[in-house]
Amino acid sequence: MHISELSDITGVSLRSLRYYEEKELLRPARSSNGYRQYAESDIERVRLIQMYFGLGLTVKEILSFFECAFDDSPKRDCLPNAIEVGRKKLDEITRQMEQLQQAKGHLEQSIARWERILREGDGGA
Repeated sequence: MHISELSDITGVSLRSLRYYEEKELLRPARSSNGYRQYAESDIERVRLIQMYFGLGLTVKEILSFFECAFDDSPKRDCLPNAIEVGRKKLDEITRQMEQLQQAKGHLEQSIARWERILREGDGGA
């Protein structure tokens, strides 16, 4: 598929897709006329790139993951770094989830209290 099709399917701008290629996160084939040709698997790859950027990974960290994730038999030398980066991100995600759970609990309590005040009145106003 052409770059415009990949952009339409993924919702990622042409500029971003070209940036991913420049940083070697994407490696499209080139047709005889020089046009980029993306594979169906690039759709998932772009979605993963977006997710990893959303998690705060750098281009270098994403590349280290991709060296392991998209190779049928990953090179052993890429695994330690990918594992280290992955564990750090998992720890960060776990902390964020805990914070979100606390925020959720606080909001639930506050909303319940406010609804009770509206139902029963606060005796003041």
